[in-house]
Amino acid sequence: MSFDRAAMDRLIAAHGAVVRVVVAEVAGSTPREAGAAMLVWAGGQEGTIGGGALEFEAAARARGMLSGRADRVDRMALGPALNQCCGGAVVLLSEVWDRARLGAVTGAVVARPLPGGAGEMPLSVRRIVARGRGEGVRPVARVVQGWFVEQVAEPSREIWIWGAGHVGRALVAVLAPLPGFRLTWIDTDAGRFPEVPEGVVQRIAANPAMLVDEAPPGAEHLVLTFSHALDLELCHRLLGHGFGALGLIGSATKWARFRSRLKALGHPDARISRIRCPIGQPELGKHPQAIAVGVAADLLINKDKKDMTGSRLDGEGCAAGP
Repeated sequence: MSFDRAAMDRLIAAHGAVVRVVVAEVAGSTPREAGAAMLVWAGGQEGTIGGGALEFEAAARARGMLSGRADRVDRMALGPALNQCCGGAVVLLSEVWDRARLGAVTGAVVARPLPGGAGEMPLSVRRIVARGRGEGVRPVARVVQGWFVEQVAEPSREIWIWGAGHVGRALVAVLAPLPGFRLTWIDTDAGRFPEVPEGVVQRIAANPAMLVDEAPPGAEHLVLTFSHALDLELCHRLLGHGFGALGLIGSATKWARFRSRLKALGHPDARISRIRCPIGQPELGKHPQAIAVGVAADLLINKDKKDMTGSRLDGEGCAAGP
């Protein structure tokens, strides 16, 4: 997890000051890892630190801070006092953030002393900050000599979703809340989209295939438009453009025809075989949400490989159409 400056900016603009509650340290069995955070304002919250009673109490304390504006740190055992049986312990850092404070955050690493601490930034923390800014080293969230250090969130993976039909909508609904993804969602007309989630880039083009050249070469693509002809053109252009991964919705029959047509267009078998068809995990079923869950699982499991193909290059079975 990391410091999500974009989410904080959006919520501060909507609600004024917010309290960010972040898990600074963990010991033993805990609901979430260090760095997990939630943002709390008078009328609601976003994100989660997990733990049921732990989160409920932390949110209540956070709302009480909105008037006094004093940061705090709480060390909590997840035992009988909280009516929980995890057996571990957490350190929660709760901080009040407004636009001025957020505006002072620069660089890829955020480091500040825990409430009650003071003094010069320790050398070990200065080194972490310097490596983050100079070398791009992304630190894990942790407490270092009384200072809390974490990285600023930056989407590390570009996901382009071609089509705003039922499956496209399900995919965006599942993927948009996940950290680390920047979603670009493309279709032919604004009326084909439902409400587009915050942070998702909407693109509209009479011929979406004309936008392929704008995609980063390492982007990962999910092709699931209303038209097989458009799907084929997108695959053709993406094979020539380059991609990190490419998934195509469809049946085994559709994929066999596409392989033949793409080969006739001059693409070698090895390149064509990088396309995953069907997408997701067919054993989960053909419901749009089931397809979306399978695709999300593939993306998360293969996050280091940046490849949706997993171990099944050809993909037996059939997936639902868009």
